[in-house]
Amino acid sequence: MKQSQQKLKLLYLMKILMEQTDEENTLTIPQLITALEGYGVSAERKSIYSDLEYLKLFGLDVCSIKGKTYGYFIGSREFELPELKLLVDSVQASKFITHKKSEELISKIEKLTSSSNAKKLHRQVYVSNRVKAFNETIYYNVDKIHEAIAANKQITFKYFEMNVDKRKVYRKNGELYTESPVALSWDDENYYLITYKQKYSSYTHYRVDKMENIQITETDRVLSDEPFDLSEYSKATFGMFGGQKTKVSIRFANDLVGVVLDRFGSDVVLTKADDEHFDCTVSVAVSTQFLAWIFSFGKRAKIISPEYVVNQMHDLVSEVKKEYGI
Repeated sequence: MKQSQQKLKLLYLMKILMEQTDEENTLTIPQLITALEGYGVSAERKSIYSDLEYLKLFGLDVCSIKGKTYGYFIGSREFELPELKLLVDSVQASKFITHKKSEELISKIEKLTSSSNAKKLHRQVYVSNRVKAFNETIYYNVDKIHEAIAANKQITFKYFEMNVDKRKVYRKNGELYTESPVALSWDDENYYLITYKQKYSSYTHYRVDKMENIQITETDRVLSDEPFDLSEYSKATFGMFGGQKTKVSIRFANDLVGVVLDRFGSDVVLTKADDEHFDCTVSVAVSTQFLAWIFSFGKRAKIISPEYVVNQMHDLVSEVKKEYGI
């Protein structure tokens, strides 16, 4: 057993360096020898120097810094600390990731750096009070959908909503949906499956965390002859609410230029209306969500055309006024 442990010396040395060292936390040769003894591996000073060279040849960024004696540490890694912080922030902010899975993922991310740096990551973990999804199967759903798209196959699934009693209510009385998956989109902190409906020659979408019993069929997908542009679809669909897609002309106050570019992209055409306003025409899915987005800017945004969309906004404002007794 002792002899087999010796054969693992180089691997244990790499493990020690990866887990225990960074630029602020170095280990001397005697400390490395002591750490190896913790794994039942004995080593001499001379062999450690040789092993460190082998690790460098392998591609590990083994660095040294001189103090009273030389201290060794791992310099650059696959992921630098700022990148890991970004990953942790993304996991924390992702509403579709459950509390349990968030903690599991962050724990795995912490293993990509030294134990000292892992503590710095852990100090910024604030998952407990975030609004999170409850459907733990979402990760398997995403994987299954990717598998179906890669295999060019249709999928079947059940789809549900939650009622006021926080119970699942299945759409179509629990009957299976059969869809041709096109792409997955992360929008407004939720994962959506976008599918193509040949019958209507249009696209629709489903919340992935509200899908159950996904199965890949033997039937090939039926897709549009036109290439699908995910970015255009996302820009046109507000909060992933469906609606009739049409070109809408809108007049904005000049101070909303940044908001418009963030929403519709830098290639949107802006036309000066007067000294204080500009106009733009964009393709959007006209929904209550879109109208509410315009409404949120008050008198600084106004729908100009088409007339039926202007009328929809008028009706929405009237309904809101009536609701509040105005």
